[in-house]
Amino acid sequence: MPADNPDNQRPFLGGALDFIPYELRLRIASGVAIGVVAFAMLYWSPAAFAVLTFLIAAAMSWEWGRIVRGEMPDRALVVHIIAVFIAAVLVTNDMAGLSVLTAVVGAAVVAALAIGSGRARLSGAGVMYTALPVVALVWLRSDEPLGFLATLFVLIAVAVTDIAAYVSGRTIGGPKLWPEISPNKTWSGLLGGITAAGFAGLLFSFFTGSGTPLWLAGLGLATGLVAQCGDLAESALKRHFGLKDSGGLIPGHGGFMDRMDGIVTASVLAALIGLAIDAYAPARALLYGS
Repeated sequence: MPADNPDNQRPFLGGALDFIPYELRLRIASGVAIGVVAFAMLYWSPAAFAVLTFLIAAAMSWEWGRIVRGEMPDRALVVHIIAVFIAAVLVTNDMAGLSVLTAVVGAAVVAALAIGSGRARLSGAGVMYTALPVVALVWLRSDEPLGFLATLFVLIAVAVTDIAAYVSGRTIGGPKLWPEISPNKTWSGLLGGITAAGFAGLLFSFFTGSGTPLWLAGLGLATGLVAQCGDLAESALKRHFGLKDSGGLIPGHGGFMDRMDGIVTASVLAALIGLAIDAYAPARALLYGS
């Protein structure tokens, strides 16, 4: 019998990566698994991607309700998920305007149902928080032939921001960004994440042969900044209710809200940019700025 070793109590890949802390290994494994599934569904088709985004949004809806109102499920949660589902179906069938309207109506109904809980406004805001990213991402993905690349750019920019912010924050450290809201985040992490997203924009244009390099670099910077704002907003919500994580559905990450907070804000920004430049070709508008 081998001697007890605390580092080997939870083996991972046969101990080959034991030099990496267990929680970080778990975080990496979960992140890679999510990334592979997301890429496969994104590449497959707009409809397949819509299914994935709805399932994630449904999980986020449950987490939002649990944070804001307590025990789940309740009537407001049912309406919340139905509203997100209808919005997903509508945007998949090229009715983005009606899908946004569905989210607004769903938010109003959920708020009305939650009046007794004293959390009506936050409950209604949860519908917009989970439905709008679905509408934004599926709308971009549905714009062929560049929908796949435009949506992939948004997801990569957010992922690079998260990773670089984590690494630079841990290695460089320094002054805290907003300790009352998120005690672990630093200014070095924020700047490192945003800078990496800008470089990711340049590399994305180089490797895919699509988009305007300088435009995508600037868009990467903006996407990274907005993604970090989304992260802070979700942290503020959890801090308000005295929670560390939104849930425990993703090993090493917490809940889906914890993992998707940056994508929520970044996807809405991307859709608004596409809408402002060319509502009839938002994917091209996002990649080329024209």
